[in-house]
Amino acid sequence: MPKTKTKTKVPHRSKRLPCGPNGGVQLLLIHSVEHLGDQGEVVEVRPGYAMNYLLPQGLATLATDHHKRMIEKHRAKLAEIQKAKVAGLKAIAKQLAQQSLTIEANANEEGHLYGSVGAPEIVAALKRNNMHIAADQIRLEGPLKELGLYTVKVHLGQDVDGEVKVWVVPSVGQEESVE
Repeated sequence: MPKTKTKTKVPHRSKRLPCGPNGGVQLLLIHSVEHLGDQGEVVEVRPGYAMNYLLPQGLATLATDHHKRMIEKHRAKLAEIQKAKVAGLKAIAKQLAQQSLTIEANANEEGHLYGSVGAPEIVAALKRNNMHIAADQIRLEGPLKELGLYTVKVHLGQDVDGEVKVWVVPSVGQEESVE
C-alpha cells in the first residue's frame, strides 16, 4: 500500500492584542503622533489602527509594564530630545518666514489664473530654495486662483507653525503679450 501524506492542520495563530478598559488596544507611543499623543504616552486606539498603522510603522509598541518602566527611566532624556526637536522646527519656521517664493502661472488680463496654484507647486518652489517640506504640511484655505501676494501657513508638527510669502505672478512669455 502506497504511503499518502496526511495534512496536519496547523493551528491559526491570531495576533490578539490586549484590550484596554474602553475595548480598544493600549499602546505606548514610541514617536509623537499628530492628533493622538506625544512620545511616551499610553493611548488606547482601535485594533485596526494599531495593527495596520501604528505597530508596522514603528510609531508605537504594546503598553507592557516593562515598557512603561523603561519610559519612566528615560522620561528626562525624552523631554530633552523633544525640546531639541521643537527647537529645530522653530528654526525651520524662522527660515520659512524669511522666504519669499515666486510662482509663475498662466493668467488672463484681469489676473485670474487659468488653473490654480496649490500645495504641490508651493512645495516645488520651496525645494528650489533648499527647503524640504511635504505637501501635507501646507495649509491652504483653498487653491490660489488669482495673481498676487499670499501668506501661506505651514504646519511643521509638534504645535509649530510657520508662514511663507508666496507671490503668484504671470508667466514670463505671457507678460509680454499683456503689455
